Amino acid sequence: MLWEKKLAQWSAAVRARANLPARLTLWDGQSYDFGTFNGPSVTLHVKSPAALSLMLQPTLDNLGEAYVKSKIDIEGKLSDVIDIAYGLAKTSIDKPSGALQNMARYFAHTKSSDKKSIEYHYDVSNAFYQLWLDPNMVYSCAYFENGDEDLATAQLKKIDHILTKIELKPGQTLLDIGCGWGALVIRAAQKFGARCVGVTLSQNQFDLATERVRAAGLQDRIEIRLQDYRDVTGQFDRITSVGMFEHVGRKNLPEYFKRVQQLLADDGVVMNHGITSSDPEGGGVSYGGGDFIDRYVFPNGELPHISLALQAMQQGGLEAFDVENLRRHYAQTLRCWSDAYEANAAKAHALVDEEKFRIWRIYLAGCAYAFENDDVAIYQIVGRKAGRAAKTLPWSRRYIYDNTSALSAG
Repeated sequence: MLWEKKLAQWSAAVRARANLPARLTLWDGQSYDFGTFNGPSVTLHVKSPAALSLMLQPTLDNLGEAYVKSKIDIEGKLSDVIDIAYGLAKTSIDKPSGALQNMARYFAHTKSSDKKSIEYHYDVSNAFYQLWLDPNMVYSCAYFENGDEDLATAQLKKIDHILTKIELKPGQTLLDIGCGWGALVIRAAQKFGARCVGVTLSQNQFDLATERVRAAGLQDRIEIRLQDYRDVTGQFDRITSVGMFEHVGRKNLPEYFKRVQQLLADDGVVMNHGITSSDPEGGGVSYGGGDFIDRYVFPNGELPHISLALQAMQQGGLEAFDVENLRRHYAQTLRCWSDAYEANAAKAHALVDEEKFRIWRIYLAGCAYAFENDDVAIYQIVGRKAGRAAKTLPWSRRYIYDNTSALSAG
């Protein structure tokens, strides 16, 4: 049969180019090896001929779709599965140019479409996220200061790291754009004495964050809003945006930062914490991974290169004065999430259907690989309104670590 010939040619090509410790088995018992080994570390079980068109063009998108749609089952350690998936994708296509992806990946990003995209991802259920996030439900890169912290400790350290970077003081006003389940604003009010507004487009996040603020007795210091950041008015001493600007769209970044600039007090400080592409063209996750994420995980998400983020920040009237790459920290965070997801697989299965279960399973493990291997990165960028005197800038980064103000001399 024609497909048998194609499978034989494909497996031989993979053996020659990559020698992967993996085996492909078919519904009728036939098997094809992708390398030379005593025993495969990963076995891909093809359940019907319907999967062959995807398997013979093994981009990350096609492999992910085959798994999510239960056209294949996979046997092996999850980290090995992701290694094999990347290995297969690399043997079949060259890394796509960002220019091509840029042309295909500009989305409208209206208020309505953005709300639907956020609801799709975040409103799975609070109980689902509680299975694999830390107790405070912080759904962003943690900060492993020493490298040996548990996830809960590292997430609190991340929040404190951010709030120290922006030199948050008692009585100051803080706007948290994309506040999630409220962990940052609660910490900012409790430990730093700030008055906070947190905005989210997720109903589930709004409900639980509001409940948590009430339980902490912080209603007089924190307001949680179900609101688009573009509809916020007033000015704030400090603004944080953690894991949100990925939903803005590359072409909209100057307007996003301009809105942040308008909401920021003249002597205020802003911190943007977001994922970036390591492709200078801004192509997102390579080898078809970005297509899979857009289709199944984060609809309409777009990753800029750090250079584009900094340029857009300046175009929006903000000057960046501190930039920190936390890629290693996000790789570790995602490993923690993936391990917790695997440990709670039975409970996750009970909360979502098979397709959603498989989507999040490979998404978390796949992203850990992407951050580990410099496919994507994540940066915290601290900025102020552009055009201010040099004496308002810090002499050093010491204040971030010893909690003393480097601005006091100014």
